[in-house]
Amino acid sequence: MQFQAKIYVTLRPSVLDPAGVAIQSGLKQLGYEMVDGVRIGKYIELNLRAENETSAKEQLDRMCDRFLANPVIENYRFELQELAIA
Repeated sequence: MQFQAKIYVTLRPSVLDPAGVAIQSGLKQLGYEMVDGVRIGKYIELNLRAENETSAKEQLDRMCDRFLANPVIENYRFELQELAIA
């Protein structure tokens, strides 16, 4: 089976996000005073093959935990969709 994964990696709430602070400051300087709490993250899309959805989720979890995210300072979540094979 073929799947597409959409992976979202974000800093844990307890971790300072200097890039988010810089963007929030820049937005405020442009007059967007209503913006608070900017956090920056990563978005990753990938396709993978697996025997079933459970196996695909297990593979994704290992990929995220070992390589795509730093579990010490980042959280991750993913969405998985089966792709139709033409």
